[in-house]
This record gives sequence, C-alpha cells and structure tokens, in this order.
Amino acid sequence: MKHIFKTLILFSLILTTPVWAWWGGGHDILTRASVKTLPEEVPEFFRSAGKMIAHCAYDPDISKSRDTPHARAAEYGEHYFDLELIKENPVPADRDAFIAFCAEMELKPSKVGFLPYAVAEWTERLTVAFAEYRKWPDNPMIQYKCYVYAGFLAHYAQDMCQPLHLTVHFDGIVQKDGTKLHAGIHEKVDASIEMLKLDPAELAKGQQVKPVGDLMPVIVQQIKAEHSLVDRVYELVDDYQDLKNPSPALLDFTKDRSREAVRWTASLYLTAWELSEELKLPGWLER
Repeated sequence: MKHIFKTLILFSLILTTPVWAWWGGGHDILTRASVKTLPEEVPEFFRSAGKMIAHCAYDPDISKSRDTPHARAAEYGEHYFDLELIKENPVPADRDAFIAFCAEMELKPSKVGFLPYAVAEWTERLTVAFAEYRKWPDNPMIQYKCYVYAGFLAHYAQDMCQPLHLTVHFDGIVQKDGTKLHAGIHEKVDASIEMLKLDPAELAKGQQVKPVGDLMPVIVQQIKAEHSLVDRVYELVDDYQDLKNPSPALLDFTKDRSREAVRWTASLYLTAWELSEELKLPGWLER
C-alpha cells in the first residue's frame, strides 16, 4: 500500500511539473524537418542523419531531471529569455556581459534566462566541430560530435520560436495581485506540434534557408519577432484546450511557428557550416 501511495505522489509531481520546452516529439519533428531543408553544400553525412540529430535534440530536457540537481540548475535557464525584465536596454552581447548587466539591474540571471547565449554558443560549438570535419572527414567520432552539438542547438533554437519562452507571462498572464490568468497554457502550447502530428516533410517543403550573418544581432532580432506573438498565443487560449480537434486558426498558427522553427534551426546549421570554412583550429590538435 505504501508503494502504491509513493507511486501516486510521484505521478502527481510529474503531471504538475512544468515542461518548459516543446514536447520531445515536437523537437523530433522540427529537427528532422530542419535537416531535410539543408542545401547540398552541407555535407551528406550531416544531411542524412536527421534521425540521429533529432535523437540528440531531446537531451537538454533529459538533463533537467531532479535526480541530477547540478545539471538541472545549469540547464534550466538555457531554455528561455524573459525579454520584459531587461526593459528597454539592449540585449548584452555575450553571457559574461549579460551576468554583469543583471548585477547592475539587481536581477537574478537565471530569472531572466540565458536562451540567446545558448543559441549563439552551440552554433559556434557546431562551427568548431564542422571545421574538424573539414580537416578530418573520415573520422567518425567527429561526425558523431557534430550530431550531438546539432541536437543541442536545434533544441534551443526551436525553444526560441515558442513565444511563451520569451516572456514573464510564460504560463499565464501575470496579474497585479500575483495570480495568473490562463495558467497551464504553456504545456498546451508545448504539446501542440506533437499532438497535431505535424509532418516533417511538409514543414520542410519550400523553405528558403540562408546563413544568418552576424550571429548575435540576428538572434536578438529573432527573439523580438517571436516575443511580438505572445498576445496572439493568448488570443488562442480557448483553442488550445482541445488539441485533438484543433480550430483552423490554431492549426495555422502552429504550422506557421513550426515552419519558422525549422527555417531558423536550418539557418543556424548552414551558418555553422559556412563559418567553419574560415575557422583556424589549434596547431596542436590532431584527430
């Protein structure tokens, strides 16, 4: 009886714990679609590995387990950026500058979130791995590393295309008394791609993928564009209550955000590949 009671408590905790990212199946769908959109200039070893990269895209959420408290503490803030908290100030250029800015503003950095820096840093890690591949194209361990890095990058890039990851109103509209209107919506939005069974091939169709150029300014631009859609999410709040029978408006919105997540992820992959051509590896490195 005690065992059953403990099991019920654990199950209750699982149900009531927020899931601050697209559901795993959503990241899987978006990542496979992103790889499908890549042009032939990206090497075939990468373009043929959609399932493997999608497998790795689950990992940032898995490491948020309560059984790994240090990894959870480090990982949690990587998935969001509450734009309102920095007010009219520009987004700092890197993680250290952001932490210093938060100290000046008397903000806890993890309260705001680190998402733009996670996207920039994993794009550059993938750039380094691609540079290694260019030099040692027959080394399978380098290829595996590219898959892992690309999976992490996909996860964060796609979180950036979920508007509720970019606002203090991430799970309900915060009222003056501290209560939330429409609490619980976040998980509904996160579930939508998986529950609506969107097709990676359809999401990839007709995409125009280009490298992003100067990385951080484009990341900030992407954040602001997605943040502008927070009100639209709340306009659809009633529609999210029945994902098994989606309204045309909800279906259109979900497909639109999914296609943008695919375009954004693929553009970062292409950016990493192009940047890797000019990247100089350390002279002591031998693979």
